[in-house]
Amino acid sequence: MTQADIGMLGLGVMGRNLTLNIVDRGITVAGYERDPALLSQVMASTKGLMLHGELEHFVANIKRPRALLLMITAGAPVDQSIESLLPLLSPGDVLVDAGNSDYQDTHRREALLQEARIGYLGLGVSGGEEGARRGPALMAGGTAATYARVAPVLTAIAARADDGTPCAARLGNAAAAGHFVKMMHNGIEYADMQLIAEIHDLLSRGYQLPASEISNVFAGWTKGPLASFLIEVTATVLRRTDTETDMPLVDLVLDTAGQKGTGRLASIAALELAVAAPSIAEAVAARVISSLKDQRAAASARFSRPIGDLPVLDQQQLADALLASKICAYAQGFAVLSVASQAHGWELALDQVARVWRAGCIIRARFLDDVAAAFGSTPTLDNLIMAPEFASTLERTVPALRAVIAACIASGIPAPALSASLAYFDGYVSARLPANLIQAQRDSFGAHGYQRIDRPGTFHSDWSAAE
Repeated sequence: MTQADIGMLGLGVMGRNLTLNIVDRGITVAGYERDPALLSQVMASTKGLMLHGELEHFVANIKRPRALLLMITAGAPVDQSIESLLPLLSPGDVLVDAGNSDYQDTHRREALLQEARIGYLGLGVSGGEEGARRGPALMAGGTAATYARVAPVLTAIAARADDGTPCAARLGNAAAAGHFVKMMHNGIEYADMQLIAEIHDLLSRGYQLPASEISNVFAGWTKGPLASFLIEVTATVLRRTDTETDMPLVDLVLDTAGQKGTGRLASIAALELAVAAPSIAEAVAARVISSLKDQRAAASARFSRPIGDLPVLDQQQLADALLASKICAYAQGFAVLSVASQAHGWELALDQVARVWRAGCIIRARFLDDVAAAFGSTPTLDNLIMAPEFASTLERTVPALRAVIAACIASGIPAPALSASLAYFDGYVSARLPANLIQAQRDSFGAHGYQRIDRPGTFHSDWSAAE
């Protein structure tokens, strides 16, 4: 029997579409799925695809050294699959975990597989079902030798940026780096979506604009600095009318947002690394609060919403506010990536991360060309907001962000992500913060000590003593 170039374990929605993407490139695939119902959904007649319902036959029919992609649910199923595969694999084979695994699990699995001389790649895949089928963004972590085994496949199926570059790359020298980058992509995605939603909320509930007019506002932004997939999606969603009620369909959607946990994991990782990422954290918290629908309804009946005289804001001010907050949110995400790379020795190239995100993924945007250029020219850049182009943009746009937040406050429109972005900016550019009082309090009740601005050393004082 002809052996396949690569194996795909897991033929659910993402695995099935990635498989079809691969065979479209003339690469033969051995597909394995233990669920008969899912297996039956895959076209067995697809040229270049060999289906297997038995693990032994699946592994045996892949060319050596074997390369297997695991597209299965993160967590225990990955461990169980690795345990089942190990006796069937040989030294030099490569396993690619293409799911949303916790990067700490990936680190543990890589160490386990190294003992068996099996290569392990952590692969972040972004773009959803359509991206998997037509071209996703692929964020790989692992050794150069491990990546080389599957690089031709990954670059063949990846999305292409406007300059034709494949949005697939090895971003770090450990498998965990790939999944960490994907996790932070999702954290930034949470922030980006929440920022957009807050601008929409101000226009809808604050200024009472209908969905169709708001759609036009966002459509106008698809050709400027805010041009991105999420802005396009927003304009499209707001334009859709429900055929039964003739109302904007978005206004009929229950206001409780779901989440799969990657935003939460991104926030946790930032805290563990002692990196401030408040826009991401507030975006996660906003989804949590949205889930409290009954409680919110009861509280709304109890408290009246303050409605002041809203200032007149033009579309340019709204666009500038969104751009300023977006820069701050991305700055936080890239700061987390930078510190994580240093802490774990991953040697992440942040300009390359931005380039991979330019197409295929959910946060793909014109804006990322500038991010890539900023880190490309200054790889040791401490923070994105200090890159000359972004610093100039923020000087111009932050006043609009202040005005928009003021309008939200006046109308009782919650703007947690917009506010967190501004607070992050104001904190980062403040030469002096009130942390001196916090440190004095800590020394007062816990003898934690403090440093002085006028002499070196660590000091402790009896703060209750009369002078």
